[in-house]
Amino acid sequence: MLPADFGISQSTARFIAERRDAPAEAAAVLAAGLRLKLISAGALAAGLFALAGPIADAYNVQGLVWPLRGMALALFAQSLLMLYSGAFVALGRISLNLGAVASESAVELASSVTLVLLGAGATGAAFGRAAGYLVGAGVAIGLVVRLLGRGALTDAERGPERRRIARYAGALFVIDGAFTVLGQIDVLLIGAFLSTSAVGLFQAPWRLASVLHYPGLALAAGVAPRLAADPGGGREPDVGAFAAALRLMIVVQAALVVPLLVWAEPIARLALGPAFADSAEVIRALAPYVLLAGLAPLVSNGVDYLGQARRRIPIAVATLAVNVAVDAVLIPRIGIVAGAIGSSAGYLVYVPGHLWLCDRLLGLPMRSLALTLGRTALAAAAMAAAMLTVGTAGLSAVDWLLGSAGGLAAFVIVLAVTGEAAAVTAGVRRLRR
Repeated sequence: MLPADFGISQSTARFIAERRDAPAEAAAVLAAGLRLKLISAGALAAGLFALAGPIADAYNVQGLVWPLRGMALALFAQSLLMLYSGAFVALGRISLNLGAVASESAVELASSVTLVLLGAGATGAAFGRAAGYLVGAGVAIGLVVRLLGRGALTDAERGPERRRIARYAGALFVIDGAFTVLGQIDVLLIGAFLSTSAVGLFQAPWRLASVLHYPGLALAAGVAPRLAADPGGGREPDVGAFAAALRLMIVVQAALVVPLLVWAEPIARLALGPAFADSAEVIRALAPYVLLAGLAPLVSNGVDYLGQARRRIPIAVATLAVNVAVDAVLIPRIGIVAGAIGSSAGYLVYVPGHLWLCDRLLGLPMRSLALTLGRTALAAAAMAAAMLTVGTAGLSAVDWLLGSAGGLAAFVIVLAVTGEAAAVTAGVRRLRR
């Protein structure tokens, strides 16, 4: 997926966001991006389809041929859907993604299950996935034509536009590559230094913690495109909305982090099972990562839409270097917990680095954000104290209920007393506008 996209989806989205008030111009940009995407994704998918036989021979498993060919079709269609999903985000029409994604999911589920039950095995599953993404891409194309007209598909006289998209996509491709490695480096190094069972004990809580950055992803999709300025000077970046989103995410992620610190052991047993009791320390060590991961999509996508992706490359490389260094030193000494410490350390470079960039580019109200951080820390401490009253292990259903309700109440009360609740509420109203 990484070379198939080659950063084109996000690059196209950036230039569409700059022209979202001019549908004809946005359509032309999307058409230019589509031409590039057909080249990158089409070439890679065709190559995978053609080389399925030699790849299967290399693994000495002839049954791989048609599953690989099904995945080649799925890869092509999924890459197209990424392009249009990014376009809907850039245009402020995120709701349109629901129809395309729901169609893809329904068709993939129905076709995959049907083909597998009919005896098609892995080949059926692969072609079921391809059918889902082909339908999803088709629905997205229909929505694009309805929204922007046929020019979004056929406006081919945009050589300079394609070159701008391609140049910006190159920087994004480098960043995406570094980020892809960052997402797997802990698992790879734990497997290299320790064992496959250790990988499982680490990866289960890692997957659980990764879900907790979804609020940040959702908010970034709605806010980051507002930072794209009109090339003609008619629209400036919405700095107020961006700052409000940052304040909101600090509060939300802090509330998510406290249970990970206080109830790491019961969360591991409840969500992962008794066999993963040793994963509790990993969950606790991932708390800084969870806090920062909610902010990461906002600050990184914000820089992308500001047209400064190249300035992100040193930050991405430094993040990866810190994570690798911490893992390499600590994994042989303290085991799987080191992977969580490495991820948290990496994000302590990644998020502040991007926040500094955003401040340089936008002039963020950093004192206000620091005040939010301090008030939220007090609220988090009160929440932790309330949750500790019911214990940290062997919780009953009543304990879960009372501890959660008491902790949340303490969190909200402190926010209200310090005035942060009113500030966040005002920010939410601005975001809704």
